[in-house]
Amino acid sequence: MRLGVIGCGTIASAVVRGIADDGHSISVSERSSIHARALAEAYENVRIADNQAVVDASEVIFLGLMAELASDVLGALRFREDQRLISFMAGATLEQADAMVRPARVVALMMPFPGISTGGTPIMVQGDAGLVGQLFGGRNSIYPLRDGTEMAAYVCAQAVLSPVARLINDTAEWLGERVSDKGQGEAFLRELVASNLSETESAALIDALNTPGGFNQRLRLHMEASGMDEALRVGLNRLE
Repeated sequence: MRLGVIGCGTIASAVVRGIADDGHSISVSERSSIHARALAEAYENVRIADNQAVVDASEVIFLGLMAELASDVLGALRFREDQRLISFMAGATLEQADAMVRPARVVALMMPFPGISTGGTPIMVQGDAGLVGQLFGGRNSIYPLRDGTEMAAYVCAQAVLSPVARLINDTAEWLGERVSDKGQGEAFLRELVASNLSETESAALIDALNTPGGFNQRLRLHMEASGMDEALRVGLNRLE
């Protein structure tokens, strides 16, 4: 495909790296020139252009702008009716992004994570999940969402990633004070959590680790008694 990227920040750069070896012709915005330059140097099929040149060269365009800047940037551009756009602008709904690019259409809102650069990451999609799957589904898992309400709920729920990372980090710090190789200890914890949750539903894993008096049960009950579950629910409700 002839792909374009308007707003080449960290996430947009990861998106490009995730599909740059798939034979597409990719034009990237000169905004965030450090990322754009790195991509153009790394891949022969990636070129840097101004925003209008990106639009003119592309059949599918990714929007990676900050939502508060999008109206001014996109309002200065001329889109074509045959163009499809995929937005990953946090803070702008699919409908809001679509209104900025007529006569083209924003056909999907996706929320990628940095891991999209190498694959193996979940992608939340509202709208045309088929197009997103065509581009990214070979290496990643596509999670189609029904509407903006579901997207908003998923965006809140994905924020659990940072607390989980903090939990692993703090446990690794504790372990590192007691073992000879702190780095190995953290690697063990990351693999422990990732491997067990990747194939087992969380409720089933909790049940499997619920041996009376076992270390897993004792630590979980201690943290629940300390208010962990209530703090999580309150935090998610505030995000919502």
